[in-house]
Amino acid sequence: MLSQALDSGRRISGHIMTLLLFTKSDILTTLLPVTLFALANAPHVHATRILDIIIWIWIHLLKFDISNQIQDPEEDKRNKPDRPLPAGRITAQNAADMRWLLVPVCLIFSAMYGRQTFASSACFEALSIWYNEFGGHKAGISKNLLTAVGYTCLEAGATIVAGSSSCLDSISARAVALSCAVFATTLHAQDFKDEEGDRFIGRRTLVTLFPTFARISMMLGVPLWSFFLSRLWNVDFVCSVAFIAYGTVVGGRFMVYRTASADKQSCKLYSVSDLRELKVSSR
Repeated sequence: MLSQALDSGRRISGHIMTLLLFTKSDILTTLLPVTLFALANAPHVHATRILDIIIWIWIHLLKFDISNQIQDPEEDKRNKPDRPLPAGRITAQNAADMRWLLVPVCLIFSAMYGRQTFASSACFEALSIWYNEFGGHKAGISKNLLTAVGYTCLEAGATIVAGSSSCLDSISARAVALSCAVFATTLHAQDFKDEEGDRFIGRRTLVTLFPTFARISMMLGVPLWSFFLSRLWNVDFVCSVAFIAYGTVVGGRFMVYRTASADKQSCKLYSVSDLRELKVSSR
């Protein structure tokens, strides 16, 4: 009996690890920033809902990541062999079944928090289908726009989950809209680390088409957005200086350090700087 229980425990933990590996690369770049965004942006935060926020964001990421990773597993064999499909932890068919099973799970879970959260989930699913199944990720412009709007859906839904209201107020809605604008104009930060793989498969992104312009746009765009948002939200002088300085360092890294490992680190720092969309002054 004990050996059977241990075997069952190992199988269950193995399945959980497989699911976590699908979303491993999004923990620092999406899950953490969006969670903090929601906690800062919600008008009346429920501290007891922190776990709800994390679960809501994570299951949507899991659904998206599975959908994305079953499109071209051969690419992951070359670039990311530790992912579940190239590592042989799950078959493509089982992954696809899980992906579609998660659609009603996400929608039902979202409906518990109101119509706007349900709408955010439904919109995120529509964008996911466009991005993955219909090839929206293959062109740089559509990829960035779809990803920016997708982030916006996650931020909007998570903000509602975090708060006591079933809809966004005007301040929260403005913060989400500005976040979308920032992402749409700087999200190619995430493409630098994948430049070699994108060139290999012929994917057209801003980084592969106009590499110098892409780096210059990061060097200028991140600090300029930091300055604009600091003024918009009336951030105090000391915080504004620190805010803009950090944005300048992050943007400058993309111009100065151009190796794959450096771009990966710059992308992580960029993800932390995504928190500049938050309204840091009190409500």
